[in-house]
Amino acid sequence: MKHYLLSVVQPAGGTPPAADELAEIMRRVEAFNDELRAAGAWVFAGGLHGPETATVLRPRGDDVLVTDGPYAEGKEYLGGLCLIRAADLDEALEWGRKAALATTLPVEVRPFADRH
Repeated sequence: MKHYLLSVVQPAGGTPPAADELAEIMRRVEAFNDELRAAGAWVFAGGLHGPETATVLRPRGDDVLVTDGPYAEGKEYLGGLCLIRAADLDEALEWGRKAALATTLPVEVRPFADRH
C-alpha cells in the first residue's frame, strides 16, 4: 500500500456556507472518514485554520526569517488534508472523488515519494 495526500483546496475570500449547509458538509465529511476507516485506508485527516493564522519560516543563510501568512496574492489555500493508504493511484483518485463530493471543494490527490 502506498500513502497519498488528499488536499482540500479552499478558495480565498469566499463566503462561508450557511450554518445548516456547513453542518451537512461536516456530516458528509465524517461519513467519508468513517468509510475510510472501515476500508482500512484512513491514516489521518483534519481541517486547518485560515491562512491568516499561518507563520512561514524561510531560511536566510544561517538564519531563519519569520513572516505572517504564506503569500498575499494566493487565490486559494490548503483548507484541510487527509492522509490515506491506497493500493494505487486509481484507488486514491476514487477516495479523492468521494472527498470532493463530501467537502464540495476541489481536492488534490498526490502520492508520497517512495522511501528507499
